[in-house]
Amino acid sequence: MKSSDAIFGLLFFLFFACKDKEDKKVVPAETMSCESSLPTRFSGANGSMSINTSKEASYEGMVKITGNEYLMGASDDEGRADEYPQHKVKVNSFWMDATEVTNAQFEKFVKATGYITTAEIKPDWEEIKKQLPLGTPKPDESVLVAASLVFTPTTTAVPLNDASQWWKWIKGTNWKHPHGPESSIKGKENYPVVHISWDDANAYAKWSGKRLPTEAEWEFAARGGLIDKKYFWGNDAPEKGKPKANIWQGKFPYLNTAVDKFIGAAPVKSFLPNGYGLYDMAGNVWEWCSDWYTPEYYNELGNNTTDNPKGPSKSYDPMEPTTPKKVVRGGSFLCNASYCKGYRVTARMKSSPDTGLEHTGFRCVADVK
Repeated sequence: MKSSDAIFGLLFFLFFACKDKEDKKVVPAETMSCESSLPTRFSGANGSMSINTSKEASYEGMVKITGNEYLMGASDDEGRADEYPQHKVKVNSFWMDATEVTNAQFEKFVKATGYITTAEIKPDWEEIKKQLPLGTPKPDESVLVAASLVFTPTTTAVPLNDASQWWKWIKGTNWKHPHGPESSIKGKENYPVVHISWDDANAYAKWSGKRLPTEAEWEFAARGGLIDKKYFWGNDAPEKGKPKANIWQGKFPYLNTAVDKFIGAAPVKSFLPNGYGLYDMAGNVWEWCSDWYTPEYYNELGNNTTDNPKGPSKSYDPMEPTTPKKVVRGGSFLCNASYCKGYRVTARMKSSPDTGLEHTGFRCVADVK
């Protein structure tokens, strides 16, 4: 087995094992790449790092969101099973970053703390094998290197149930080198930082005196004051009229017509904001939330209004029962209606806390004092 084959056997084992439990169809690849985990990469190397949490949050670059009650979840017929039932939620007022955290902002954090991201740490085989079938052979050491997954378009149409066709595990890829070791973020200071795991995002949030949004806060903010609409701009399909978000136009994963003028991530504020003045609440990069994921959580909340829900106490995903998951929201530049509508305001995905990809970033929130 070649090294490239070995790493995909390792990293995509869980992708290919995923099946839709209701209709028995293979889960679409973009869904798998965002909701399924990669095996655990390391054993908390950054978890013990001392991050100053006494810092007061600066509200510069943030938008104050006035809390209220709303109906959370999908009411149309386009949602996945875990988006139902629609239920009443009340959120307190909070501040939210107007944009996704940028490379420039994340660089300040790294310089101040010496923080090392997940993608910069060699995977720990002893942790990885806990989530693989018993007896899975250890890959060659040349594969167990600090790396991350980079999107690589195919040249022709391919089955959309095989994510390894368009993701490549490239050594030396991380937030500073988002497309491989020869790439850099020079000139991209205003782009969203990517290849960020939940652990990385949470560490930044603590350092900045902020926190990651709850899923309820995120959806309330994304709606921008609109009631029961599919997207933050209303119900019009994103392909209709002027581009509204950075998503994939054309035929995934081999032809991006770039109607929105971007092939990959876009600088923040490249598109109009929602009704609350928040940018890129659909498309561009997936955004981490603080909540653990379970598919039945909405059912468990019942018919009463839930005040400031913070998600389940622990994660359980029947597709990957040994792997804890956190929620990601908002979709990315890879979302296309042919297989993924992650840019819908109610769309939920999930991923393991140590997973970071080329289309995964975050934004922070802060409590109103």
